[in-house]
Amino acid sequence: MERRIVLSPRLKAIAAMVEEGSRLADIGTDHGYLPIWLLEEGRIPSAIAMDVREGPLLRAKAHVTEHGLLDRVTVRLSDGFSALSLGEADGAVIAGMGGPLTIRILERGQKIAKSLRYLVLSPQSEVPAVRHYLLEKGYVIFTEDMVLDEGKYYTVIKAVHEKREDPCIREVPWSFVEESYGRHLLRSGKSVVREFLLKEKNTKMAVKKTLLLAETDRARIRLTQVEEELKLLDMAISLTETKKGLEKRSAESWEKDETKKEKVVFLTTADNRKRTANGCTKESVEGV
Repeated sequence: MERRIVLSPRLKAIAAMVEEGSRLADIGTDHGYLPIWLLEEGRIPSAIAMDVREGPLLRAKAHVTEHGLLDRVTVRLSDGFSALSLGEADGAVIAGMGGPLTIRILERGQKIAKSLRYLVLSPQSEVPAVRHYLLEKGYVIFTEDMVLDEGKYYTVIKAVHEKREDPCIREVPWSFVEESYGRHLLRSGKSVVREFLLKEKNTKMAVKKTLLLAETDRARIRLTQVEEELKLLDMAISLTETKKGLEKRSAESWEKDETKKEKVVFLTTADNRKRTANGCTKESVEGV
């Protein structure tokens, strides 16, 4: 009898963003636990489990076989999206790798990536760079989550290319602090987000203390950088403390855009959208 898959907090957060009934491409599947769990829970009808390395792929195939799912899971050697054809999947998960590699996979496979109904990303590093890439390339970040798993904080992002969305929808531009720490995370009210920010601040305060004792030009340059990073962190922390400031900024942002022909909206989830015959309504705006 096969052992039941138990997902880690990180994989649970990723699984929660996979759309029910969608055909999933799991990029960097490793052991194949995510697609197996989703299939056994009845969340998805089929999956393509892909990895660039033969070792993990063989382990994934063994687990798929053990769970009797070979008729519903295709195990495929692939560098990113290279072995995936248009129309084979509705959504994709790219998790368990660094930010630069995540960006490279999206860039090299952009034709496939932009055609998908959704992307779920969980980069292990350089999360701000991934957000920046998505926003620069015309993706809408619908939602984000953060979890603490075995002492490490993980961010999960759900995004879709805006060309697949209602043409009246476009996001209010993200600020630098939002790109750095996540617009949706800062608005989430989750204690884990605040814990993460405070831990980051404590780490940078310790670095600052060390740099203050140094007397080199290089240390002074780095000190200036750290002080700017601390200011950004303080701004992010303040945004987690109250929604009042966010509501005020939302109203101010709308007034600034009031003279534009096309109104803008802020998206929190796919359902947080309204439209009229003439475009987006002011009531759709929730924040910035």
